[in-house]
Amino acid sequence: MAKSNDTEKPDMAWRLIGAVVALGVGYGARKAIEFGWQKTTGKKPPADPNSLETSLAEAIGFAVVLGVGMEVARIVATRTAHKRYQAWKAIPDKVERAVKS
Repeated sequence: MAKSNDTEKPDMAWRLIGAVVALGVGYGARKAIEFGWQKTTGKKPPADPNSLETSLAEAIGFAVVLGVGMEVARIVATRTAHKRYQAWKAIPDKVERAVKS
C-alpha cells in the first residue's frame, strides 16, 4: 500500500525553517562553546586540531566538548522549533472549528 505524500516527508516550509534554525543555532553554539573554552582554560580554542603545536589531549577535549555541545543545542532548538511550527500550523484548524461551532 502506497503512503501519501504527507506521511512520507515533511512539508517544504518545515524543511526551510529547520535548516535556518540549525544554521543559526550551530553558529551561536560554536561561539558560546569557544567563549566558554577560553574562560575555562585561559587559552583560545585550538584553531587547527591537526597542528603539532596543539596537544593531543587539548585537541580531543575541544573536539568532544564542541561536538556534544553543538549537537545538544541543535536537538533542543530543532525540537522546540518543530513544536512551535506544529502549533502554528494548527491555528487555522482551531479557527475553522470555532467558526463552525
